[in-house]
Amino acid sequence: MAELRQIEGPDRGRVFPIDADCVVLGRHPHCNIVLDIGAVSRQHAQIVRTPNGYFVEDLNSRNGTFLNEQRLHGRRPLRHGDRIRICDLVFVFHDAPSSTGEGGQSTLTEAAWVEDEERFRTGSTIMSRLDATSPTNRLQVNPEAKLRALMEISQNLGKAIGLEQVLDKVLQSLLNVFTQADRGFVILRDQSTGKLIPRAVRSRRPEDQENLRISKTIVNAVVQSKQAVLSADVATDSRFDLSQSIADFPIHSVMCVPLIGSDGTVLGVIQMDTRQRRARFTQEDLEVLVSVASLVAVVVENAILHEVSVREELLRRELALAHQVQQGFLPSSPPKIDNYEFFDHYDPAHEIGGDYFDYVSLPAKRLAIVLADVSGKGIAAALLMAKLSAEMRYCLVSEGSPQAALKRLNNIFCSERWEDRFITMILAILDPITHRFWLVNAGHYPAILRRADGRIEILGETNAGLPIGDPKNGEYVAETGVFEPGDVLVLYTDGMLDALNEFGESFGQDRLLEVIRQTSGPVTEIGNALVDAVHRFVGLRAQTDDICLVILGRSANQGSADQFSEEDHQGPSAKLSD
Repeated sequence: MAELRQIEGPDRGRVFPIDADCVVLGRHPHCNIVLDIGAVSRQHAQIVRTPNGYFVEDLNSRNGTFLNEQRLHGRRPLRHGDRIRICDLVFVFHDAPSSTGEGGQSTLTEAAWVEDEERFRTGSTIMSRLDATSPTNRLQVNPEAKLRALMEISQNLGKAIGLEQVLDKVLQSLLNVFTQADRGFVILRDQSTGKLIPRAVRSRRPEDQENLRISKTIVNAVVQSKQAVLSADVATDSRFDLSQSIADFPIHSVMCVPLIGSDGTVLGVIQMDTRQRRARFTQEDLEVLVSVASLVAVVVENAILHEVSVREELLRRELALAHQVQQGFLPSSPPKIDNYEFFDHYDPAHEIGGDYFDYVSLPAKRLAIVLADVSGKGIAAALLMAKLSAEMRYCLVSEGSPQAALKRLNNIFCSERWEDRFITMILAILDPITHRFWLVNAGHYPAILRRADGRIEILGETNAGLPIGDPKNGEYVAETGVFEPGDVLVLYTDGMLDALNEFGESFGQDRLLEVIRQTSGPVTEIGNALVDAVHRFVGLRAQTDDICLVILGRSANQGSADQFSEEDHQGPSAKLSD
C-alpha cells in the first residue's frame, strides 16, 4: 500500500496510508488527511490512484502545492520518494515495494573521493559531534524513534546473510526511518588493504546515483575520531568546492557515523544526506543513527566473519583436494625387491608440503631412490614439487649416470620462471643384483649408513654439490659403496633435525644417530623408532616443517656382495638407461 510520511511539521514522522482511490488533503475535518494549519486550504490537494499509478493534483489552493519544490499546475504523476510540500508541511510519497525494494534505488557505482582537507580547516557548519563508542549516547534517544529504527533494522536484517545483502537492507531501512534523506551509503575498510571502499549505495532517485561524490575529509575525520558528525548545511559549508564535489548533487544536510567493531576498531561509516533545505537532520536524528550504527556494526562484523568463514571453508576444501593430488605424486607403497626392505614416512606440516620422495625403476632391475626438500612451504612449494616429480623421472631415464641426471635437472630449474627457488636433493641408485649403490648429494643433508656391526658412516657430505636451481653449479660427484647383509641406509629431510620441543631445542643429528645406532632389527623398526623419537621430543608443540624419511636395508643372513672394480666406484660408468 502506498503512503505519505510527514518529514516536516508538527506531526513529523507520522504515516498516512493512501487506502482509497482519491485521498484529499486539507484543513476541513472531512478530508481524508486533515492538516490543521491555518495557511492550508480547506481542500488543498488530492492524491488519485489509477491503473497507471498514483497522481497528485492541487485543488486550486491559495498557497499552492509543490512537488519536489516545483509548483503544481494540473495533475502530475507520483514516483516513489517524491516530496510533496503544502505550506510548511513536507511529505514523502512511498509507493508499494517494487523490484528495487522499499527505501529507494539500490546501486553501487564508482565513487569519487573529494579532496577537501584544506577547506575543511578554514570553516565548517558542523552542528554536533557524538562519541560513537559511548554507551551513554545510545541511551539519550527518543524511545519511539529508536524503537522504530531498531525494529525495522532487525526485521530487514533477519534473513540477510551475505554482506552485500546486509548493507543493502541497512540502507533500505535507514531511508525508511529517515524520510527526509535522499540517499545513504556505507563505506567499509578493506580487510586486506585497509583502504576505505564504498560498498553499498541507496538513493530515492535514479539520477542521484550517476555521480557519487564523497567527502574524504569528513569520512576520515569520523574514522579517526570515532565520533558521529552532523552538518547543518553542506551547501554553505566552506569545506566543499561546489564546482567539484556536489554540483551534480546539491546536498544540504549530512550525518556521518562510524561503525565500531566489538574490539573497538572502525569497520567503516554510514552516511545519510539530503538535498532539501527544509529537511535538515536534527540532533535526535544523529542520536538515532548512532544507536542504529551500533546494531549495524554487529551485523556487518558478523557478515564479514561469515564471508571469512566461507572463504576459509572453500580454501580448506581446495587444500584437501590439493593434498590428495600431492599424495598421488608420492609412492603408494614401498617397492618389493628380493633381499631388500624399505620404509618411508611423509608428514607435511600443513595440508600440502614441499618435501618429496620417490622410487623410480630403471633398466637392469636397478632402482633410484630420490629424496628432496623444496624451498618454502605451502602451495608454491607443492607446485614446485609436482614439477620436480615429472622432471626427475625424465632426467633419470634420459641420462647415463646419476651425476648427469642431476646436472640436467639443475639446468631445467635454472630457468627464469623458477628464480629464487631451489631444491636440496639426495639421489641413491641401487643395483640389487650386485648390491652396489651410487649416491649423489645436491646440497642436502648427508645420508647415514649403519653397518651390520653398528658402525655409522656419513655419506654424501664431503662431495656434496650445490642445490638444484643454482646456476653456479658445476659437476656433481657420485660416491659409491656396497650393501652387506644387515646394512641400512637412512635418508631424511631437515624437518626431523629441526623439530623443536617446548624449550626451543632442536632434535638434531646427534639424537638421530643415537636412535639409529641403538635400534636393531628390520628397517620398519628403525623407521618407527625415529618417528616416535621425534614425536616424543616435540611433545605438544606444533609441527613447523615437513618431515620426510626413507630407509632401505639389505636383509641379514646373506652372502657378501661381489667385488667390483675401481671404475664401478667412480660411478659415471653406471649407465642408467642401458
